[in-house]
Amino acid sequence: MRSALAETVLLQQLVDACGSPLSVVLPDRMADNVAAFRAVLAGHRLAGEVFFAHKANRSSALVRHLAAGDAGIDVASLGELQHALSAGIAARRIMATGPKNREFLWLAARAGVTVNADSIDELSELASLVTAHRLPRVRVMARLSGFASTGARVTSRRSRFGVPTRAIGAVADLIGKEAGALDLTGVAFHLDTIGLAEKVVAIEGCLAALDECHRRGLRPRSLDIGGGFGVDYLADAAEWERWTSELTEAVLGRRPPLTWDGHAYGLRNDGGTVRGALGLYPAHRPVAGAAYLDALLRAEVRAHRRTVGTLLLDAMYDLHVEPGRALLDQCGMVLARVLEVRDDGDGTVVRLDCNARDVSLEEHGVLMDPVVVHRSSPADPRPVGAYLVGNLCLEADLITRRRVHLPARPRPGDLLAFVNTAGYFMDFSATTAIRQPVARKVALYRDGGAWRWCLDEQYWPVHPGTEAA
Repeated sequence: MRSALAETVLLQQLVDACGSPLSVVLPDRMADNVAAFRAVLAGHRLAGEVFFAHKANRSSALVRHLAAGDAGIDVASLGELQHALSAGIAARRIMATGPKNREFLWLAARAGVTVNADSIDELSELASLVTAHRLPRVRVMARLSGFASTGARVTSRRSRFGVPTRAIGAVADLIGKEAGALDLTGVAFHLDTIGLAEKVVAIEGCLAALDECHRRGLRPRSLDIGGGFGVDYLADAAEWERWTSELTEAVLGRRPPLTWDGHAYGLRNDGGTVRGALGLYPAHRPVAGAAYLDALLRAEVRAHRRTVGTLLLDAMYDLHVEPGRALLDQCGMVLARVLEVRDDGDGTVVRLDCNARDVSLEEHGVLMDPVVVHRSSPADPRPVGAYLVGNLCLEADLITRRRVHLPARPRPGDLLAFVNTAGYFMDFSATTAIRQPVARKVALYRDGGAWRWCLDEQYWPVHPGTEAA
């Protein structure tokens, strides 16, 4: 990422040619992130697969680069499944998750991918499609929800995905009845949390469910724990702690506001006492990505007095993971051209040729300062605090609700680079509101020590410099 940012002339030329905003992906970096997860599995002597959660980014270049390696992909829609197959990913490396219609189920069965089912009705409908169309037996996983620990007073939060654990018997009965259509390979869960304790409880519940399936004559052999491994966006813990502390002081009126119109990110002043909860992603997460998986596998399941990793190894179960954000760490950035820099009574305002949906940091509660890519030497080299606003005719179109601090005052024509935004921030929420264009996307890759680029849809892992991918 640093090397790409140093190519200031190239970045300016790319935006001149392709427009602002511009999404830039770095496919080569993805392989390093996959390797880190595989190293953790190997360190715990566990077999299993790494499935990239496709919904985190729509890029064709990233998926095609993935196809050239050994990782799999988690697809959550008919379109994502079609995209993965067209990119060259073999069916055995595809996991179909999320809400599914009949068309999605049919193509998954026809192609031979693993279906991670959310309900008994979904399993029943899949079985009927397989039978009616005389398709080969489909590998399935049963996603479960509603876990409670047997060894501690811990429960997992409610999820709208999955069959309640108490219904695992009904799942097993259905699959036993439809043995000619469905092959249960394992169970899974999806939890929207970063809490280790909740995930340990879910794993404990899944292991009990696997045991129940074996008692009923089935032979599941794997556990899929989904995603949620996270990214450490800010390297300096002290910066993060100081900013959140100063935000509290601002909410109490003890210092000037840090944000546009006193926005408090979920906090409020209740008679001199701070109430509410800070609605922000913990931007400093030293234990994230593959390191989070390692911590989870080292966590103890109290009822068994053994670690998660040991329980999985002793039972000889494979472990599947579905990272999205974590596999895209340092894999991309969004470039936006500066249109205007003005000073008003409340500070400096920088207007960009993009909007808040093109780089949806605020929507996802992640705070990072952008990097200034100057077209020429800055006229005013002094640092400046500024609000970043977008190109929509909406008061709410704020790229950042907080004041960001830039090392030098930008000028019209300069670029702001929002780094490490490939995971969910780049295109997950992008729209064509008031007919503003959605960002085009390019892929940057190394070739013989130099940077080369192509449009995202033109990238294939057979370009010069990519054969070793």
